[in-house]
Amino acid sequence: MVQRAVKYSGKLSYEETQENLEDLGQIEISTSSIWRLVQRWGEVMKKIEQEEDERANRLSEEPVKPECKPQEDPRMAVSMDGTMINVRGEGWKELKAGCFFEVKQKCVFDAETKEWVDQASAKHTTYVSHLGGPEIFGEKMWTEGKRRRWHQAVDTQAVGDAAPWIWNLVETYFYDAHQIVDWYHAVEHLAHAAQLSFPNQAEKATAWRKKQETPLFQGNADQVAQEIYQLAEQNPLSSKELVSQAGYFSNHHHRMFFMEMRSEGWVIGSGSIESGGKRFKDRFTRSGARWSRAGAENLLPIRTAIMSKRFDERWRLAYNSPLN
Repeated sequence: MVQRAVKYSGKLSYEETQENLEDLGQIEISTSSIWRLVQRWGEVMKKIEQEEDERANRLSEEPVKPECKPQEDPRMAVSMDGTMINVRGEGWKELKAGCFFEVKQKCVFDAETKEWVDQASAKHTTYVSHLGGPEIFGEKMWTEGKRRRWHQAVDTQAVGDAAPWIWNLVETYFYDAHQIVDWYHAVEHLAHAAQLSFPNQAEKATAWRKKQETPLFQGNADQVAQEIYQLAEQNPLSSKELVSQAGYFSNHHHRMFFMEMRSEGWVIGSGSIESGGKRFKDRFTRSGARWSRAGAENLLPIRTAIMSKRFDERWRLAYNSPLN
């Protein structure tokens, strides 16, 4: 019963967990009791997570024996993003989330060419989370990278939006990875520039955006930036915002070789972490939800373990660990 209550709480609200336990398991338990179980076992699972981190760090430092050939792992990718949760007494705080996944080829139907093509997709995704600044989060990400044998991968990739903290961490820990800005975020910036440039002219804005998507996809982000700078000169009322949009493309042009990256079998979208961020958000930002910092931090290792398909394994370790 305890395991089920804790696991359900990582997916559902405490009220929904209570309802499910009563309906499916005929278990009568109050929401306050469920909350106390999560605080108690969340602390233990947090300790298990820390012990696993220490073990991963130790293993990565051990030299490979000369007669042992390191296993060659698949290509790996890392992605990071942030979502906001409401912490009592602090307001809205950023919950940082990251994920690692293997990059595999998947046969998909291309609606434009009407052909089946190989396209990169994410497999075996695991997650990292932290309610706080990028420094500790970066350390947690690097530890997970070592656990996933990042350094043994054939090749690596980093995907993200334009947030500076993301690329600072990439430069610190994943500096040798191919870097790419999420294609869909880039298109959103194009759409915003179009709306600023052609207000109340939806058809013209759409036509301009679609025209710019081609050079952008082909790796000519600088050309797109120049187009937007020219539009800024023609639209004095929106000039400042348009210059900002142009700067987005010029500042990240070296991370916008979408066609090249796709042709080489890499992902060009941050769908894995976008999906992961939504799953964290679904649990932590339900209507009216406000968290104590301790309450959120004790639930995070449970939610993260569930999303990484590690809950049952960590529960066995937690349940057999002495409680302090």
